[in-house]
Amino acid sequence: MIALVMFVVCLLMLTLGFPVAFTFGGVALFFGLYSEGLQLFMLVAYRMESIMTNVVLMAVPLFIFMGLILEKSGIAERMLESMGSLFGHVRGGLAVSTVLVGMMLAASTGVVGASVVTMGLIALPVMLKYNYDKQLTSGVICASGTLGQIIPPSIVLIILADVLHQPVGDLYRAALLPGMLLVVLYIAYCLLLAYFKKGVAPPMLCSNMPRALRYWQAFKAIVPALTLIVVVLGTVIVGVATPTESAAMGAVGAVLLALVGGNLKFTMLHQVAMETTKISAMVFTILAGATFFSMVFTYTGGDEAVEQIMEHLPGGKWGFIVLMMAIIFLLGFFIDFVEIAYIFIPMIAPILLTQGIDPLWFGILVALNLQASFLTPPFGFSLFYLRGVAPSSIQTPDIYRGIIPFIFLQLVTLVVVILFPGIIRVF
Repeated sequence: MIALVMFVVCLLMLTLGFPVAFTFGGVALFFGLYSEGLQLFMLVAYRMESIMTNVVLMAVPLFIFMGLILEKSGIAERMLESMGSLFGHVRGGLAVSTVLVGMMLAASTGVVGASVVTMGLIALPVMLKYNYDKQLTSGVICASGTLGQIIPPSIVLIILADVLHQPVGDLYRAALLPGMLLVVLYIAYCLLLAYFKKGVAPPMLCSNMPRALRYWQAFKAIVPALTLIVVVLGTVIVGVATPTESAAMGAVGAVLLALVGGNLKFTMLHQVAMETTKISAMVFTILAGATFFSMVFTYTGGDEAVEQIMEHLPGGKWGFIVLMMAIIFLLGFFIDFVEIAYIFIPMIAPILLTQGIDPLWFGILVALNLQASFLTPPFGFSLFYLRGVAPSSIQTPDIYRGIIPFIFLQLVTLVVVILFPGIIRVF
């Protein structure tokens, strides 16, 4: 009961707005002292050492650095402009361009905030200029920006690989087809909506630039970033390099692309380094607090209580899957994906073996579900990112209503992966 009360108190404090990392650590400290005394905290140093010596987690700040370099150097902006020149003349083409660029940004950065802010600053004014519907504009930018949650090199996949004790390369391969399916559904929705509602997504006026020149400019803008993506992901998926090594190559590659493009400046590097440090510190501080919380939860019998509850669920394996997906989806309304990955997933991870559930498949289901947490109000981070850069003509209700169809498409993808688990083994 102590462990369950501790979990409820933690959720309540998070809902009230207390800082995440310090909430985990403070609740664990209070309940740990109450139940086990000081001897329990002699183990904290060993837990912290295991985080500090975890080589896989070194990939997190490196991928964040790579993504911020691509954003600040203008590579992402040029990709979006080039895509717009290729597809803009089609009804709904700007929305399709935004989805495709969001996919490439996801595959080159893995940082959701950077993707949403970048596309909000670049795509939002252009789509509003051509009289795109405010709700569609808001929804497609938020949804495309969150593709970095499921498309490698996703930070979420690295964290889940560590928590579920699965190779990162295997999780990357398993996520490729579900991620592509999500992109296809987004594009299909935009095109169908533009076809049936003519005024929602009108075409752009064709420029006087020759088609061959437009293709050449798009080629120059897209191929460098695409090459970096193939090198970074390919080395991990094939098994040539570890995630940390590929992340280091990606960071160096992003710097070289910025240098070749003439956009590498000391002030930009300093800004990127500072932002990387802030984001990484946030992630690892949460991880430290979550590890402390998880340790106290385990030593007070919480893992055994959770296991007993789950074993008596009706429906067996499928009842467990449906309930877990529902709980993770609801938690995503109130707390961040990092807390869910580091607190909730370790509680249920031991049950996967007793239920005969493939941890790799379950990890992809969780990643798809956590992606929705960025879009679900009231605390969806992508909604806040877009609200921060959107003009006053776009109201918060426009953003909330615009994201609903894309949340539905994410749930459709989740159901498809549940019903057809072999989809993760295609690559």
